[in-house]
Amino acid sequence: MEGQCTRRPAPGRALRSQSHSSPRGPRELAPGVTLMAQSIVNLYFLSAPSGSRCWVLVDAGLPFSARQIAQAARQRFGSSSRPSAIILTHGHFDHVGGLPELANWWDVPVYAHELELPYLTGRSSYPPPDPTVGGGAMSYLSPLYPRGPIDLSRRVLPLPADGSVPGMPDWQWVATPGHSPGHVAFYRKADGTLLAGDAFVTTRQESVLAALAKWPLVWRPPAYYTCDWQAARESIERLAALDPQLAATGHGLPLYGERLRRGLESLLAHWDQIAPGHGRYHDRPALTDEDGVVALPPSALKPYVASAIAIGAVTAAAYWMRRRFESD
Repeated sequence: MEGQCTRRPAPGRALRSQSHSSPRGPRELAPGVTLMAQSIVNLYFLSAPSGSRCWVLVDAGLPFSARQIAQAARQRFGSSSRPSAIILTHGHFDHVGGLPELANWWDVPVYAHELELPYLTGRSSYPPPDPTVGGGAMSYLSPLYPRGPIDLSRRVLPLPADGSVPGMPDWQWVATPGHSPGHVAFYRKADGTLLAGDAFVTTRQESVLAALAKWPLVWRPPAYYTCDWQAARESIERLAALDPQLAATGHGLPLYGERLRRGLESLLAHWDQIAPGHGRYHDRPALTDEDGVVALPPSALKPYVASAIAIGAVTAAAYWMRRRFESD
């Protein structure tokens, strides 16, 4: 099941000093780090050090995007190339949408933290989202989002316990639970490059408009799907202590240097105001283990109320889009 590396990646460029708007198509952020931005989520191609022909895919985007991702990979690495592995920050639906098809097409292993495996091997659904926190249509719609599980039992493997990243010797994985039970980030110490996943993001992901426009700031993990807020803060503290020079996140634009440092400091300093002060997981996290969800705090909403909120959000979004279309 080992992936095969078939083409040397193009040489990288030095880190840029500040964030900038996102042009169309994949783009290189740092040597061997290529961002592919989909509408509301990001995924990444990592190339091994110069002279190696290996690359890996980090996360797998939205549902029905496998062909788009494969096409971008062919353009970046060549028509006959495939990754040595697919590695995951976590398994929420917007990060594994193309995963089953890609893993089968490329015939490669998938790696994730051992506490994410129940949601990737058919054993457990994720803890339910909380539409009462975060505000914005993305939060209100969250009861409609798929929460798995998917079943990749034949392909998925736990990340190595020593913190190494398969196929990428310059990288390490860092445990960052909170947004999901087994969430991880990926860090390259040599130049301070951090792939943060959703441990923190760089846009207000709860808002559809902000998620699409990607107005940059350092922000909490998407509130509606974060099931342990104490762990989420500790994870951000762990990442801030690495002093990253570039943060490429699961949602939003990359941030660099001093702007990133100040943003992380501000997020932690004002955590009590920024993190939700109420909600299902505010005081009590979802309890999970290697088999999945063990116990949940009670929901503040009845299922039919959550569904009504989601339907209302869909209706409002459709009305807004129609008005915008008619005015163009």
